[in-house]
Amino acid sequence: MLSLRGTAAKSLRKARRSCLSSRNAALKTGTPPKERTGRFADHWTVWDLAWPVIALNSLQVVNSLLDSKFVGSLGPASLTASGAAINITFLFFSVAFALGTAATAVVSRFYGADDPTNMAKAARQSVSLSIALGLISSGVAALLAPLAASILVKPGGPAYHEMLRYIHPVIIGMPAVFVFSTVAACLRAVGDTRTPMVVSGVQILLHILLNYLLMFPTRLVPYSLSLFGWDIAEGTLTIPGANLGIAGAGIAFSISAYFSALVYLPVASRTKLGVLYRIEMPSLDWARRIIRIAVPASISSLIRVTSLFAFSAALKHTLEGETALGAMRVGFSMEAIAFMPAFGYMMAASALVGQSLGAKKPERAERLAWCATHQATLFTVFVSVMFLVFAPQLSAWFVADPTQMALATSFLRIIAITEPLFAIAVVLAGAHQGASDSIRPMWMALITSWFVRVPAVWLFAVALGFDSTGAWWVMSATQAVHGVAMILLFRAGRWKSQQV
Repeated sequence: MLSLRGTAAKSLRKARRSCLSSRNAALKTGTPPKERTGRFADHWTVWDLAWPVIALNSLQVVNSLLDSKFVGSLGPASLTASGAAINITFLFFSVAFALGTAATAVVSRFYGADDPTNMAKAARQSVSLSIALGLISSGVAALLAPLAASILVKPGGPAYHEMLRYIHPVIIGMPAVFVFSTVAACLRAVGDTRTPMVVSGVQILLHILLNYLLMFPTRLVPYSLSLFGWDIAEGTLTIPGANLGIAGAGIAFSISAYFSALVYLPVASRTKLGVLYRIEMPSLDWARRIIRIAVPASISSLIRVTSLFAFSAALKHTLEGETALGAMRVGFSMEAIAFMPAFGYMMAASALVGQSLGAKKPERAERLAWCATHQATLFTVFVSVMFLVFAPQLSAWFVADPTQMALATSFLRIIAITEPLFAIAVVLAGAHQGASDSIRPMWMALITSWFVRVPAVWLFAVALGFDSTGAWWVMSATQAVHGVAMILLFRAGRWKSQQV
């Protein structure tokens, strides 16, 4: 019996080494690895790509929470300024992420087709385009920053000046964001999600450290160490600080972004993506291919942002007003936990669908997309149950005001009901984008956001007087509508015939 067990264990280790060696060889040669076999082969294929993205997203959520805590400790003007600045930066960064979506679709298609020449060319053209668009976006953002600040906060007030102090350093780092998000997308396209996890993970840790060192003054922190009741050491630790306030947060962001871009470029040269830091002029043909996918994906992000503005405006006209707005922000912070698996599986679905279509295997593309959807749904159901059960405790961790806590609790519980359908919509949108079909998901986002959610929230929350509770139910219901619509759209199968 022992010898049988030992033989089985050796066989498993050998199979594992063989699988890793096939994957590493594939990344070096540009040839797709052999498909797994077995009952759960598709699920393991999806999980291999998804878990590093989920881990990275988890770290990003921690980074966002610490960001809010650090900036919040500077005072209400700084917190208001950073919140307003996010509205601007998100618009430009959504263009960067949309470009990454397009890069994944194009590179994965040639990778699946076993066409290393065009795969490497697509990656180089994507990076060249990211540099050009990053510089243009940085210039436009610098010109628009004063005007945007005067619209979003009181002109000439403390928050206005704080916003400009924060956003100018962030704008300097904008080209780096375009570059590293595009290179990471190209790596995911060839099935490598672990390298982005490591590089971007180090970037996030660097960002947290620089935030702490640049935002605050030099501090003396007393410490004491003891073991089993015995004092080992005690003293005062000097932590240096630049005391730059909110400007330090912007500088920390830019330094970490350039660090990430400069590390990603040479790391990519270890794969068949080739040397991406040799800049070449974007050709019209390749630019057209990439932008055709990126533009609808960018518009989808713009639709979400603008519809949220309209939703927030309606919420301001309810009985709870700004208190409800604050509760919604708290709810969104916690809801990010539920988003993590969905966005990880969205990226996995995008890469795998693109690879499968490139290999002329649309049935495999569909199977893997549904596997990603099912796994994301299971994760999201678990988180949603946690929200339903522990909503009061989670809300209390963020806010002390009883009214705001009650509103945040209500928000979490109502949204949790349809959160799994939101996860389905996110993953299937990623599958469409991996198939180079970003137009149909854009139309679905437009219809459910502007033609359903916005009119419904003004009707139920404002006109009919259901206030914030009505608004929460509208958001929850439209998540369900979006999820069902994406299921029907994906089942229609038109994405299978898309060309890059």
